[in-house]
Amino acid sequence: MKKILNDPFAFVDEMLEGILLAHPDKLRLVGADKRAVVRADAPIKGKVGIATGGGSGHLPVFMGYVGKGFVDGCAIGNVFSSPTVDQMLAATQAIDGGAGVLYLFGNYQGDVLNFAMAAELAEAEGIHVETVLAADDVASAPKGQEAKRRGVAGIFYAYKLAGAKAETLAPLAEVKRIAEKAIAHTRSMGVALSPCTVPAAGRPTFTIGEDEMEIGMGIHGEPGVRRGKLESADQITTHLVETILADLALAPGAEVSVLVNGLGATPQEELYVMYRKVHQLLTGRGITIYRPYIGEYATSMEMAGASVTLCKLDAELKPLLDAPASTPFVVQV
Repeated sequence: MKKILNDPFAFVDEMLEGILLAHPDKLRLVGADKRAVVRADAPIKGKVGIATGGGSGHLPVFMGYVGKGFVDGCAIGNVFSSPTVDQMLAATQAIDGGAGVLYLFGNYQGDVLNFAMAAELAEAEGIHVETVLAADDVASAPKGQEAKRRGVAGIFYAYKLAGAKAETLAPLAEVKRIAEKAIAHTRSMGVALSPCTVPAAGRPTFTIGEDEMEIGMGIHGEPGVRRGKLESADQITTHLVETILADLALAPGAEVSVLVNGLGATPQEELYVMYRKVHQLLTGRGITIYRPYIGEYATSMEMAGASVTLCKLDAELKPLLDAPASTPFVVQV
């Protein structure tokens, strides 16, 4: 293992300390163990609070989206490990402005169980909680079984669209509806070229040949749908996009936002090579691209690879995507 760190078991807390020192105007820590991050101005009276959370190792997911126009709070687990119930509850309490709290997080068993228990405790304190699960990874379950899918980079759109709606002081039911609509309109698929190493474990999460790739691998190293020899950028991108299109069923004239996401060790140049092909494939089918995002939006430590996400837009979602936002990792004006 070759990493820039001190004590592997202090990695997450030292990372949090650094982020808070860099952005004291935007974030603050709450909870007994200081493993929940919230907006510096939380709670905001009359505004629905949006809480998320998950294991570390995926920045900017999850805590990188805490801020205006995105989410209000985040519970932070160890690398690739779910946060605790207490951490989730601490975030919930700190962002409750009296209009209720929406839990918005990826569809992973540990997170689902712990957030459910946190919701029960919050309800007992008089905080009304609703839950929406991100489940955008088409490789993780077939069409018709969307509820079994993992949440990956597409959660970015759920954060952005629901976060923008919450900023209008819309009621909890409306913020939840937009989050659900965002998930229903979003599909992702990725490819992994190399593993990553969890600091506390000190060994790679999986093994793969120098000349191999795995299509559909999850962001924690969950098995994909096909492993084989490394293909060209155009071949990889075509496979990802065509698989997404078969699931999302976009007709000519549709408008989408595109997210080409690096998994942690993929150069920006390679992501733009992929975006070039995404653009060719979509425009060739009469699909318009609006506001593309290219960069690292949901990573897996130093894993090499990338994912493509499409989010189908309409007259309701487009202005929410355009709305201004500001977090330590994303600024949109």
